[in-house]
Amino acid sequence: MSETEVMQLLREYAAQYNDWKYFTGDPIIFPKHFAGLMAEGRATLQDVEVAAAVAAHLAWGRREMIVRDCRRAMDEMGWQPYEYVMAGEYRSDSTSLHRTVRWSEFAGICGRLREFYRDNESLEVLTPGQMRVRVYGQKDDPSAANKKIHMLRRWMVRDDGKVDLGLWKGIDKRELIIPLDVHVHRSAANLGITARRSADIRTAEEITRFLLKVFPEDPVLGDFALFAVAASGGC
Repeated sequence: MSETEVMQLLREYAAQYNDWKYFTGDPIIFPKHFAGLMAEGRATLQDVEVAAAVAAHLAWGRREMIVRDCRRAMDEMGWQPYEYVMAGEYRSDSTSLHRTVRWSEFAGICGRLREFYRDNESLEVLTPGQMRVRVYGQKDDPSAANKKIHMLRRWMVRDDGKVDLGLWKGIDKRELIIPLDVHVHRSAANLGITARRSADIRTAEEITRFLLKVFPEDPVLGDFALFAVAASGGC
């Protein structure tokens, strides 16, 4: 396919798949739930952010399993995620919450969120690198793609009212980076957007630069298109 054909395909797929009906079984349903309650005055921005941080962390593997295990985490929190975090008493044992993620890892995330919220109102102030360290407790790694963090940022920043939440107003959509997982990487390679084999931040940035040509005001809209390419089995 020529570059022009690829760009047209991405525009068509993005228009079709940026639609809530494709995401009713996706982990975004958890922060979306609290965003709905927030609009009614029955939840806070912090509830949305905590739910998003937990859901993004568990978002690997089959979607049915991700949603099941996110629901287990929300049940543990009594569906009051911010209150649970700030109370400081977490389930912390060596049994599995989701795949290799143990409840003790979940407790660590909650504890770091509690420490953050003691002095801050919103996770929006954190860069992806800072979020990696201060929320998820990982070592700083400038080369990491940080897929779950860029997915969380997509959820919180994009504001077209279809799938994503649009609650963070201080980050420009043009600053977002594509959440790079194996499916997005494969789709981008199949379309000739990247030839890089490493699933690192340089690859994510290269794909995002191409998407900026397709969607100049909203490059990560292309995430929906690349999802569609993967779902269709190639080009």
